[in-house]
Amino acid sequence: MTKFFYQLFQFEKLVKSETSQKMPTIPVDKADLYELLGREYTTEEFDELCFDFGIELDEDTTDECQGDERPQLKIEIPANRYDMLCIEGIAQALNEFLGRSEAANFTLKPETPKVKLTIDKSTEQIRPYAAAAILNGVTFDERKYASFIALQDKLHTNLCRNRTLVAIGTHDLDKLTPPFTYEALAPQDISFVPLNQEKKMDGAELMEFYEKDKNLGKYLHIIRDSPVYPVIFDSNRTVCSLPPIINSNHSKISLNTKNVFIEVTGTDKTKTDIVINQMVAMFSAYSATKFEIEPVEIVSSHNSQDRVSPNIKPRKFEADTEYINSCLGLKYSGDEIAKLLKKMSLSAKASDANRLSVEVPITRSDILHECDIMEDAAIGYGFNNLQKTKAKGDSLVAAPLPINKVGDIFRIASAQAGYLEVLPLTLCSHDENFRFLRQLDDNKQAVKLENPKTIEYQVVRTTLLPGILKTIKENRKHSLPIKVFECGDIVLKNPELERGAFNQRNWSAIYAGKTSGFEYVQGLLGKVMQTLRTPWIENPAEDKKRGYWIEEDKDNATFFPGRGAKVFFRSSENAEAKHIGAIGVLHPEVMGHFDIPYAASSVEINAEVFL
Repeated sequence: MTKFFYQLFQFEKLVKSETSQKMPTIPVDKADLYELLGREYTTEEFDELCFDFGIELDEDTTDECQGDERPQLKIEIPANRYDMLCIEGIAQALNEFLGRSEAANFTLKPETPKVKLTIDKSTEQIRPYAAAAILNGVTFDERKYASFIALQDKLHTNLCRNRTLVAIGTHDLDKLTPPFTYEALAPQDISFVPLNQEKKMDGAELMEFYEKDKNLGKYLHIIRDSPVYPVIFDSNRTVCSLPPIINSNHSKISLNTKNVFIEVTGTDKTKTDIVINQMVAMFSAYSATKFEIEPVEIVSSHNSQDRVSPNIKPRKFEADTEYINSCLGLKYSGDEIAKLLKKMSLSAKASDANRLSVEVPITRSDILHECDIMEDAAIGYGFNNLQKTKAKGDSLVAAPLPINKVGDIFRIASAQAGYLEVLPLTLCSHDENFRFLRQLDDNKQAVKLENPKTIEYQVVRTTLLPGILKTIKENRKHSLPIKVFECGDIVLKNPELERGAFNQRNWSAIYAGKTSGFEYVQGLLGKVMQTLRTPWIENPAEDKKRGYWIEEDKDNATFFPGRGAKVFFRSSENAEAKHIGAIGVLHPEVMGHFDIPYAASSVEINAEVFL
């Protein structure tokens, strides 16, 4: 594995492990679902079906229902299966898995759109992308309508990241007059009656009105401080919606609505397109002609985004049959694998002896790689049907990655000097990473979580110090001195990389006691460098050999004035010197921020320079 892919893997691993949330649990009407599936199931039978498909029956509320209350099934689904966030999607997926129905055949009619949505250049200031579609002849009842609204809410929470990335608006088309325009105007220039209200408000009044609303108040921050607010008008300049906050009461949909106009706005074009596809894919089943969608022409000439929405063309992938067979321990032909994939809504056919041509429908936005296709083939075959096999060879010994070998050298040298290793989390709060260390955030270093679970996990650390200091804080009643170290990853931004960030293996140690103990961390640094056969250079201006040295750093506010230094390293004779870290006595304010009542000195360097 190359260094790049190692870093990519590590970054994905730390983000997933520390930000992962519980998979969505979707409550569905038990009787309605069984009707859509064409038969009644016992709880045990349906639980087994869910297991086979890779989802989980969390609860059957039949025994808890009282009076006219309808039993529900609470089904836990994978977080990336946006097509299963409603009963319609769950039923369609299970019916295809069981072979009861074919994959939905979505069509656009008319092929040439009659309705336009024009995006004004002004929207670039706030939410530049939009998509739209129309469902004609829709028939709603109370439960279908509730499912329609619930899907929007779940998409807003899940894929749309609480409306920060994407927001959905649904309208009764018969109350509006196309064509539509999407603009960004000053708050005082926007005036309409919000959904379920009677009083007309402008943008500023609306913000004040909903400030304490438990449902909408949490979304106001998305646009409140912007000089312009996004707004969608029809041809009569009637406001349809103020995304991502609220729709207009004028175009409110109801059980009597027959023609639904769906508009989606966002800051991310890909997710905008995914969301519009999911909405129409689920509820075009209720159109007058099943799975028929009326397209909308999106006019966005200022950024060359003119297109027809939605794009219902399947995405095309190539898959290797040998790869799929090797992962699953099978010897299936391309046609046999294609039958397995059909159960998972994927259309596939053998293009040659070892290749499969796979078409992925708009419902399966989770398919991103050949490995996803392999996984679906495994589900189609049945995980329980896979044969247990023994790995070839008596032993499988992997060679350690070079960076891990270097890390072990740091660990051994630190332990030999009497320091204990700590393993803090790689996520921390913004204050811990910057303000507590008396540093300013220039927005060029730290990777920040878009949707942090708590304020404690807002950024991926750019230094090892916060985690070590928090560890000392929790152990401050321990006998002094406290001597601890960590050898772990930090993450730094780099816009030139595809990922936009990279992992860097650092080593850091802190000596905490009644005195600063600067000489101890300097001695530890010397011990580590000696282990790495890196000599101290007394006069780097004259001595051009390989080695390390320190120079006073007056600008690092983390350290006590006059007691901080930069660590420099020259990898070979006459090579360019590199600034690889810092060493010094931590400032009293830093210690105070972490509630540590004594002095401490620290050292931190980039371990990757020794590769």
